[in-house]
Amino acid sequence: MSPSLRPPSNDGSLDQGPYAMIPLQPSTENPEASGGSRPMPYEAPYRGLKAVVTGGLGFLGSNLARRLVELGAEVVVLDSLQANSGGNPANLRGMEDRLQVMHLDLRDSLQFPEVLAGRDFVFNLAGLVSHIDSMTDPVADLECNVHAQVVFLEACRKHVPQARVVFASTRQIYGRPLRNPVDESHPLHPVDVNGIHKVAAEAYHTLFNQVYGLQTVCLRLTNTFGPRMRVKDARQTFLGVWIRRVVEDGMFEVWGGHQKRDLAYVDDVVDAFLLAAVSSETQGKVFNIGGCSPLTLLELADLLVAIGGTGRYERREFPAERLRIDIGDYFADDRLFRQATGWKPKTTLKEGLARTLAYYRDNLGDYV
Repeated sequence: MSPSLRPPSNDGSLDQGPYAMIPLQPSTENPEASGGSRPMPYEAPYRGLKAVVTGGLGFLGSNLARRLVELGAEVVVLDSLQANSGGNPANLRGMEDRLQVMHLDLRDSLQFPEVLAGRDFVFNLAGLVSHIDSMTDPVADLECNVHAQVVFLEACRKHVPQARVVFASTRQIYGRPLRNPVDESHPLHPVDVNGIHKVAAEAYHTLFNQVYGLQTVCLRLTNTFGPRMRVKDARQTFLGVWIRRVVEDGMFEVWGGHQKRDLAYVDDVVDAFLLAAVSSETQGKVFNIGGCSPLTLLELADLLVAIGGTGRYERREFPAERLRIDIGDYFADDRLFRQATGWKPKTTLKEGLARTLAYYRDNLGDYV
């Protein structure tokens, strides 16, 4: 039991501590029976409650939607399936009868009253993530990552003011770190257009909490990887292309190689979102979410090839256009979130890479 988690009181609710927000109901279900394999303190609060996941056909959104269904929540997924984004219908294959999927742009406010009515949780993961695309088409990035967010927050304020809204922010907003590990007090100096727009979106979420009382939480994610990530190109993350090449027994490029990063496996990040949504200690706050112990990209490449038993890499100098927006070393100090919720990563880097490679060996055709 986490030291921050109090036992249930006589009425079935958590007496104090970070999970006091939602009454717990006794569970008689074996978590393995519904496909769940990671029982956590928040499991009972989601049963029978209603959640919306924006960007729910994407990498993180689809993994989160699947887990919510396993926990007994009623889930609506929103995704515009915009070109060159991470949305992929294959990510929710087999779940068609267990949740609702709506193809909806967050700027389309006319449908929000119906979509949001009665929702207990809003997991806001929609947005563009490509740093290069944001530099070549900054207006499109602005529309999706700022304009759409303001429209959606207004809809949440009007139609579900009681809901907890958890927003997927990013470590990219810190820019090139002045120090490592990076905590939440580090200055925000994004090095590309996408990072600037993510700062704005996060600031709007915080503002709507401060001014309107909307229950927002912002999670600044480190490099996240795992099944259902985009691997056809490097728009979502460099690691996706590496994984594809290893599965295909091809070659990938390592640019530079001495940069240090921490990486988080998607199941652990999903845990963080679920805990952020039910904890009374997170409302209105911003948290880093980190991952494994930092390692260099060369060390990561060696490990990936060793685990896969296939593939190879070539070290190259950074292309000039990418070097201008590279952040160098980054690894997170996420003690604030751990102390608030009791969260910690459960998946080692080796385990996560092995699971990811196994997934794409079976499903690569859906992603290339």
